[in-house]
Amino acid sequence: MGIPLVYHTSYSKLVLPSAHRFPTTKYQLLQQYLISSGIANTKDFHSPTKICIDQLKQVHDPDYVDGFLANTLDTKQMRRIGFPWSESLVDRTLHAVNGTVLCAKLAIENGVALHLSGGYHHAHQDFGSGFCIFNDLILAASTMINSSKASKVLIIDCDVHQGDGTATLASNNTNIVTCSFHCLKNFPARKAKSDHDVEFHKYTNDDQFIETITEVVPYLINIHQPDLILYDAGVDIHINDDLGYLNISTAGILARDTIILSTAKKAQIPIAAVIGGGYSRDETELTQRHSQLFIAANSI
Repeated sequence: MGIPLVYHTSYSKLVLPSAHRFPTTKYQLLQQYLISSGIANTKDFHSPTKICIDQLKQVHDPDYVDGFLANTLDTKQMRRIGFPWSESLVDRTLHAVNGTVLCAKLAIENGVALHLSGGYHHAHQDFGSGFCIFNDLILAASTMINSSKASKVLIIDCDVHQGDGTATLASNNTNIVTCSFHCLKNFPARKAKSDHDVEFHKYTNDDQFIETITEVVPYLINIHQPDLILYDAGVDIHINDDLGYLNISTAGILARDTIILSTAKKAQIPIAAVIGGGYSRDETELTQRHSQLFIAANSI
């Protein structure tokens, strides 16, 4: 058996307007590519169930949860999320957030696990934002802590956008440590305060980016001594990403993922990774970028 992978068919069954910029097909295409290229085997995949609604309400405002599920959020709230409401959106959301919870559990059992979705770090306690409805990273961290599977969780977020929802949701929880590596001049315009914010200027290149990752990640592990790492491996840092502004190459993404995964392995800390953001009209290119995480995991 290979590295445990988490995937559900609902991830790419989201019905969106034709001009919508969210790349809903990328999840299915990534799974197909991993299997066809021999990076993964069908036996490696685990399918999540829908998350328990009471579990959502332990992290998110119950009225907000109920409003989303019943389609009673107002137009402004849904516009901030960035999706039109649909049954397929609800189905996808409940499976995807639980996919990260399952990924964390599998990582603790196996040392590493990877989720072909996740990274919904713009979801706040009582509102969604930026294609994020419920915060899977906080849900996974709090579930592992509440079930005594972990005592301290370090969230390393390398999506190009700051994990503002993650920062606010964890702000009063000393058992969840947040670190966001992101582009300073990018969404969200108003940044939250993570435990550690590492901000890059526009057009930062591979050398500067990798040097920073190499220095900061071991430092975070050393000072916080987590017993679980949740890693958002967003590829919207890529030079050709539609929403990015950093100049990181595909090789740079592979180097980043390899450093973070190998650092966790060397420290003997379980790590659960989600694929995070990545935006491109070129589906083949986007699949290649996201596949670097899986190539890196197999290389260590």
